This record gives sequence, C-alpha cells and structure tokens, in this order.
Amino acid sequence: MHVHFALKADLCFSNELGPDARSAVDAAVKEANGRLFCKGVPRGVPPEEIGRITLWDVEENILFLEIESGGYTRAHDALFRFRKLIGSALGKHHLGLREIRVREFRVTLTGDVMESAIPRIPFIQSVKCDEGNVVLDLQVTTQDLENRVPDRIVKLIEEKVQAAGYGGKTEHWELLYESPKKERTYTGNPTDEMAARHWIRHGSSRGQWIYGPQPIQLFRAFTAIVEEEIIKPLGFSEMVFPKLDTWDVLSRSGHAKGVYPEIYYVCIPKTRDPAFWEDVADYFKVTGEVPVEMLRERIDGPIGALCYAQCPSFWPFVQGRTVANSSLPVKIFDRSGTSHRYESGGIHGIERVDEFHRIEIVWFGTVDQTTRMAEDLHGAYTRVFNELLELEWRCAKVTPWFMAQEGMVGACGCDAVGTTDYEAYLPYSDAWLEFQNVSVNGDKYPKGFNVKIQSGEECWSGCSGIGLERWTAAFLAQKGFDPAEWPEAVVQRVGTLNEVFRFL
Repeated sequence: MHVHFALKADLCFSNELGPDARSAVDAAVKEANGRLFCKGVPRGVPPEEIGRITLWDVEENILFLEIESGGYTRAHDALFRFRKLIGSALGKHHLGLREIRVREFRVTLTGDVMESAIPRIPFIQSVKCDEGNVVLDLQVTTQDLENRVPDRIVKLIEEKVQAAGYGGKTEHWELLYESPKKERTYTGNPTDEMAARHWIRHGSSRGQWIYGPQPIQLFRAFTAIVEEEIIKPLGFSEMVFPKLDTWDVLSRSGHAKGVYPEIYYVCIPKTRDPAFWEDVADYFKVTGEVPVEMLRERIDGPIGALCYAQCPSFWPFVQGRTVANSSLPVKIFDRSGTSHRYESGGIHGIERVDEFHRIEIVWFGTVDQTTRMAEDLHGAYTRVFNELLELEWRCAKVTPWFMAQEGMVGACGCDAVGTTDYEAYLPYSDAWLEFQNVSVNGDKYPKGFNVKIQSGEECWSGCSGIGLERWTAAFLAQKGFDPAEWPEAVVQRVGTLNEVFRFL
C-alpha cells in the first residue's frame, strides 16, 4: 500500500511580511526543499517520495504553504522542520511565529484497501474511492499533527488490511505433540451432569456459575498439582495483582487497541454524598426495581475494566525501573481473583464463561532466560498431563494476531515469540478444547511499561494461564464422575467428595 500526503497550512506571524521577509521566505523554501527535507532519507529514494513545499504565498502576516510527500519526511514532519527554519530566518526581521493553522490535510492510499479497513473516527472527515485510490480528508489540528495522528491512522489501516488477510488461528497452527489415545469410558457432557448432580448452578450474571463443594475439590486438587509440580520446582513466587485494569495499564499492554467488545467496564460514582443518591434509593424502596437510567446520570467513567488478561496489572510494579541481574529471571504467579471477559463468541458450559478462575504464571528476564523458562514449563505440563491427569491431549504452536501485527514473529532471528496452545479431546462433542497455554511475548510488556534489566540486554517476558474451569471440563469429559476411574494423583488430592446439599 502506497501513501501520499498533501497538507495546506497557514503560518501566522506577529506582523506583516514585507519584501525583505518574502525574500527570506523564498530562500528558506529553497533550503528546505534542497537540503533540510532530504536529511535522513536513504539514497535512491525518488524525489516525489520526499516532503517538499510545492506552493507558498504571503498575505499580510500569513505565510501560506502547500506541502506534499510520500513516505519520507512526510508532509507534517516537513512542516515542523520548516517551522524551525522559517522561525529563525524571519526572527532576523523581527517577525515571530505566533500560530500554525491547518487548512486541509489529505491522505491518498493506493493499493488493495477495502472499505472495512477505514476506521470510523472523528479525524476522518470524508472518504472517496477513485480508480484504485482511497482519499481521506482529515480534520486535524497542529497538535494532532505533532501527536502523529495521520501516521497512526495510516498504520491502523495497514493493520486492518493485514488482519483481513491473516486468516485466523487455524492458518497459523502447527502441531507439536499429540499424546496417545486413551480408553473412553465416559462420553457425557460434564457441565450438564454437574448441573444434574447439583454441583453447579448458573449465577445471576451472564456466563457465571456458582460452584458447589465437589467441583471446588477438583479445583483445589488441580491447584495442588500445579503448586507441587510446576510452581515450586520452577521457583515461582506468589503475588497479588489488581483485578481492575485502568486505561493506562490497558494502553501500555496493548489491549486498548481492540479489547472494547470483550471487557466488563468499571465506572465510579460521581460522589459518595448520600443526599445525591437518596432519590435512587427511594425509587427502589417504592418499586422494588433498580432505576438503571437514573444511575447512568450519576456515574463517571468508565475508568477501565475488570481483570481481562490478569498479567497486565502486574507490570506497574516494575514500571520505569531497572531490575538487577541477580533478580533474573523474575518468576511470579497470581491466583487471587476472577477474570472477566464478555465472550463475543457465546458462552458454553463451564469452559466458555464470562467469569473464570485462573492461576497466572508470569516471568521475565533476558531473551535466553525467557525462552528457556517456556521450555521448562512445557516439560512440566507434559508430565502433569501425561502422568498425573492421564489426559488425551495435544499442543500446537500458534501465532496470535497481536504478535503478527507488531512484527514480533521471528524476533532475534528465531521463532521463540508466540504461543503454545494445549488442547484436550472432548469425547462428547468430538472436538478439542484449548485448556492451557504458554506464551513468549517478546519485549511487548517490558517495552510498554519501560522495564529494563541491569545488563542492558533486551528484556523479554512470558505468561501462562491455568484455567481451572477448563482443566475441570477437560478432565471430567474424559474421566467421568466415578472417582474409581480417576488417576490416583487426582483421587489422593480430592479425597472423599463432600456432599453438602440435598434438595427435595
């Protein structure tokens, strides 16, 4: 995709530009087009790709400019380079630059750009398609140009075009390992049977379950296995991460690029003054209904989201700091609360829910330390799934879209960056359930949160989410509900199933 920028702007000076000032402008324009705009541009780049002033004029105290460019010294960058040059040149004539006003800013994209790739944002005033070109007229201020809004719009369109051709996870899935097939003695749907046995019941919110004692015994058994076989042997230390992700955290982690359809938003009251809320409370007392519309008027925000990915909220702990070599690799985990996702693909059973419980493992260090820890985790998971849980499972290397779009695949000349998905076979649906993952995220989080290491080497991180609902769904789908059919490692840790509730 080729890009062309065209900018019209007024430079407003403190007084009228007389003949001497006009001569200085002419000299400055020639200097800018002949030398200044070419600085830093590789040799061999065609002149039409480099920013240049194509027209200028003076009316009283206004210097009008038209600047065009391709991808080098883009028109808005050329404007700011020229600002410094002309400010110095006209300062000798006792003329000060007071303001820059953007009249027009046009971006022309040439290539295969589908309509769906054009974002619907206020900066884009109009969109025209003409003989293979997409022309965007932008409404931007000088501050927007300094914040590189046009560049970000172009990059966003490029990402949307690439995403459309990415093809989804199935085209970026490479089988690494598949366990031997297991004898299948149970083919029922574990969620349905747990509900029938009164082990679980739907909560009052979408995609939420209330878990009785029996599934919690399984949760705790799996947690014990994770502690004994993974967390302690590999030296992870427990922390507690916040369960509210503010916009700053989601922006630095990269989730703010597209998380909006999948998060539970968090708002705060405008005030805690009881008088401000008295009529709301009175309305409920009279009607027995919560007046949601009245509430909308009295809350601020949203200030962020309920925990979405669990690990991002850890990173402010080390944000802006340099970690000593003696602390590396840092190995931590969190299991302190629920995560929440508004599942756009629909909810199903206990394995696809909006509220779920995870043990989140996080580590970071040098590139070598980070990739070796991922390998150690893979070895530990392989032992747990084969020898302790005795599952039928497989794992595959996948490339999440966020990694592909950020150029993280193949970093450092290797394929280390990416995710390994672990999938368990579900006999009742003849399908595979992703129930575990290990991700090497490269420098995504250290860079986003400005974390450095003492040696000056590149800092990488990884994470691995252990979803207790999905472990339980996978285990029961294959092993059923008779503890006599369960592996000894699980039976020992579960003990006798605790029947607390009997219903009439």
